[in-house]
Amino acid sequence: MDACSPVLVVGALLLVLLGASAPTASAARAFFVFGDSLVDNGNNNYLMTTARADAPPYGIDFPTHMPTGRFSNGLNIPDIISEYLGAEPALPYLSPYMRGENLLVGANFASAGVGILNDTGVQFVNIIRIAQQLQNFQDYQRRLAAYIGEDAARERVSQSLVLITLGGNDFVNNYYLVPFSARSQQFEIHDYVPFIISEYKKVLRLYELGARRVIVTGTGMIGCVPAELALHSLDGSCAPDLTRAADLFNPQLERMLTELNGEVGHDDVFIAANTNRVSFDFMFNPQQYGCMHAQGSRRPRSRAAGRARTTGSGCARRRPTCAPTGTCTPTGTPSTPRSGPTGSSSPTSCTAPPTTSAP
Repeated sequence: MDACSPVLVVGALLLVLLGASAPTASAARAFFVFGDSLVDNGNNNYLMTTARADAPPYGIDFPTHMPTGRFSNGLNIPDIISEYLGAEPALPYLSPYMRGENLLVGANFASAGVGILNDTGVQFVNIIRIAQQLQNFQDYQRRLAAYIGEDAARERVSQSLVLITLGGNDFVNNYYLVPFSARSQQFEIHDYVPFIISEYKKVLRLYELGARRVIVTGTGMIGCVPAELALHSLDGSCAPDLTRAADLFNPQLERMLTELNGEVGHDDVFIAANTNRVSFDFMFNPQQYGCMHAQGSRRPRSRAAGRARTTGSGCARRRPTCAPTGTCTPTGTPSTPRSGPTGSSSPTSCTAPPTTSAP
């Protein structure tokens, strides 16, 4: 994974927010993941759904060069966090190997296509909606307690790290999915955002389920991801409606998390991660991340209706070598894998995994 990759940059941001160092494997805390395709590492492989990442080009830059169910050409954000925690990535909860010692690592409950709202992602037919993900977390805790005892299981969960990533699909695959969608007829966007924020607050009952450190990511630059550029842009301009939606959503999410921390009596349980800001900085201030420039990007006219021509938001690095990450087309399809034992032969530039180009 290239040091200039947005996935690595965002993963590092989340760890800075935690104040987490990289412990030894024996001391690694459990890690639990909830959300959508940005963090799903294979649960949808076990479902009859159209939201799948089990065929090339997904996985071309994963260590095995094979699709894994991650909506990425390589690692995703939970993988990067697991590395910093000194642990193996948590298995998908639906994996048949989710038993015994693997329970101690944690579990990934995420499912591509889901959103905060139950009607988000209905076109994908069979996905694990967030309410079911939370139910699976409770079932997991019962399995863990049967394995190590109730007190040890409770301690393991309380000392764990939790990551939850939701919201993008409630715009991309719901409100703006089709012209005159049901939700867009029900709400103006400035009313829709507070509505989904209020619904999100109901979802975030993780404190009641034993979690004590929860990273909650906002939406990234959803108007600038390759799929949206392919569908809604003729000249590389970011989709202004989706960009505005993200700009409305993220500050309200942060305020809601502050309120939620006040209600549970601790100011550091729910931690907001502004992935929109770091994505913007990476694309338009790449020098801050050791990159010479972001390939194919243009500085936007404004945050509200910007222009960001990108084919994956890659960058040319200051350092002489970089890991193979593929070049993404506007539809989020990486180019043909490179030759050599690692899939590359001294590339001169790096591009970003298309983690946001799928449900």
